[in-house]
Amino acid sequence: MGEREEQGGGRASPSPTAHLSLPHPEPHRAIVLVVGVLATVAFVVLRCVVALGGHDPLATDVWWHGLMVATLTDAGVVVAWVPAIVGGTAGVIVAGIVMVAIFWGRRRRWDAATLATAIVVVVAIGAPMAAVIARVRPEDSLAERVATSFPSGHTAVATTIAVTLGLLLRRRYVWLLGALWVLGMMWSRTYLHAHWLSDVVAGMLEGVAVATLVWSAMQAYRVRRAMASPARGG
Repeated sequence: MGEREEQGGGRASPSPTAHLSLPHPEPHRAIVLVVGVLATVAFVVLRCVVALGGHDPLATDVWWHGLMVATLTDAGVVVAWVPAIVGGTAGVIVAGIVMVAIFWGRRRRWDAATLATAIVVVVAIGAPMAAVIARVRPEDSLAERVATSFPSGHTAVATTIAVTLGLLLRRRYVWLLGALWVLGMMWSRTYLHAHWLSDVVAGMLEGVAVATLVWSAMQAYRVRRAMASPARGG
C-alpha cells in the first residue's frame, strides 16, 4: 500500500534536479548595482563641471591634449586608428552580432539578450546626449568631423561591451583584456585629437553605468520570471 502511494497515488517527490532550472540570484548583484549608481553619479558630476566651465576644455584636458600633440607620430596615428575603426559603427555592429550569436548558439540566451540590450541602450542614448550637451571637440581632430564630443561614443560602447562580457563570463582574463581595450580606446580617441580627456572619461563612466545597470535589471527580471513560472504552472 505504502509502496503504491509512493509510486502512484501519493504526492510526487520533486526531481532532485528541478531546482537547477531556476536561476539563483547573483551574489554580487548588489555590489554591481552600487557600482552602476556610483558611475551614474560620477558622470552627472563631470557633466556639471563641464557645463559650469562653459563646455570649454578643462585644465586637465588642455594638459593632456598638449601631451598628445607633443608625442604625435605617423606610426602612433596608424596604431591609434585600429581601435577607432574596430570600435566604430560598422565594427560594433559586426562584433555585437557575432558575440550575441555565440552566446545564443551556446544556449546562453539570457546572456545574449543582456549583451544585445546593453549595446542597444548605450548606442541609443549616446548620440542624442552628445547633441544635447553640444560640447565642441578639438579643432585639430584627425578623426571625427562631427562637432559634438561629450561623451565619447567609442569609449562608451567599448566600456559597455567590456564590462558586460566581464560580468557574463566571470573570468579574470576577460576583465584584463577588457580593461586594456577600454584604456586603448581612451588613448586612441585623445591621440587622434577627436576628444578631450574629460570626454573619454565621461564615456567610460557612461559605459560602466549602462553595463552594470542593464546586467542588474536583466538578472532581477530573470529571477522574478523564473520564480513566477512554477506559480503559473501550478
